[in-house]
Amino acid sequence: MYRLRASVNFDRKFKKIAKKDPVLKMKVTKTLKLMRKDINHPSLRLHKLSGVDNWSVSVGMSVRILFTIRKDRIYLADIGTHDEVY
Repeated sequence: MYRLRASVNFDRKFKKIAKKDPVLKMKVTKTLKLMRKDINHPSLRLHKLSGVDNWSVSVGMSVRILFTIRKDRIYLADIGTHDEVY
C-alpha cells in the first residue's frame, strides 16, 4: 500500500474542485483511495509521462492527476483537466 503526499498546488486545486463540484470531489477521493491500494488498477488508466518518474492517472474522462512515485510514497503534484495539467 502506498502513502499519499500532496503538494500545495494539488491541495489548492483539489479544494477548488471540491467546492465547485461535489460529485467530482467524490470521484477524485475514490481514485485516490484506489491509487493507495492498487496503482495498477485498470480503471486508473495509469501511464508514464516524459521524465524520470512522472505518471498520470485519470479521474473519469476529463480530469487527470499527475504524480511521482518514490518507494512506498506517491507525491501528488497536480490535478485538473488535460489542458490544465499538460
